[in-house]
Amino acid sequence: MPAQLIDGVALSGLIRGDVATRAAALTAQGRKPGLAVILVGEDPASAVYVRNKVKACEACGFHSVLERYEATLDQATLLARIAALNADPAIHGILVQMPVPRHIDPHKVIEAISTAKDVDGFSVHSAGALMTGLPGLRPATPYGCMKLIESTGLSLKGKHAVVIGRSNTVGKPMALLLLQAHATVTVCHSGTPDLGAHTRHADVVVVAVGRRNTLTADMVKPGAVVIDVGMNRNDEGKLCGDVDFAGVREVAGFITPVPGGVGPMTITMLLVNTLQAAEALNA
Repeated sequence: MPAQLIDGVALSGLIRGDVATRAAALTAQGRKPGLAVILVGEDPASAVYVRNKVKACEACGFHSVLERYEATLDQATLLARIAALNADPAIHGILVQMPVPRHIDPHKVIEAISTAKDVDGFSVHSAGALMTGLPGLRPATPYGCMKLIESTGLSLKGKHAVVIGRSNTVGKPMALLLLQAHATVTVCHSGTPDLGAHTRHADVVVVAVGRRNTLTADMVKPGAVVIDVGMNRNDEGKLCGDVDFAGVREVAGFITPVPGGVGPMTITMLLVNTLQAAEALNA
């Protein structure tokens, strides 16, 4: 029996409905949630992401600010603009769309954002809070993955989860969130000699490496939950993930499609983070 699809669009809609209700309550008190998005350069994919984020903000009743700059913008000017937004009481979340041009240090940009407004959850402070189990803003994509897993009804306590990928934005925080949910976690990567030896025993597999067909049907435990974070294109130019979807769907119990799985949840959890930041700053 084919795996049940985990519909990220439907789940996203449910969560955004709650976000909109909470945002309206804050707005009625004169405390409208605000997100500032900065885009430097003309990267087409980044422009699409930014447009979708701003559109989602407006749909949920947020105050949104989009600032676009030429790729020649110098780092000092960008950092000064972030400092101004840090001091702006109408802004509760600040997001600088990555990647930035090569002459700008992304680490300095991320660390310039106020901890309270770090809705991407990428700063050293946010990463440290996650590592030590303290409250904080979580990276949106792993946060969304956790919600997708939760929607299946699976309790992670005592389960074996495998994360394929060790990036600071997805792989590492994903592993930490799974640990917080009491799963036993294995992190695999390009240096792992036999990937299937780990994934075949996993109750949950999260794949985030950016390479097609990283996970195939023979590598999956029957009934497992498979979360595909990848975003690639196949030989026909169509969007696909890191998972051999057709093959794995015949073995897994639950699987996210690409598109329509993790993607919508990433933007949704960014909205959740912005709302949480607004509630905390205005408490």
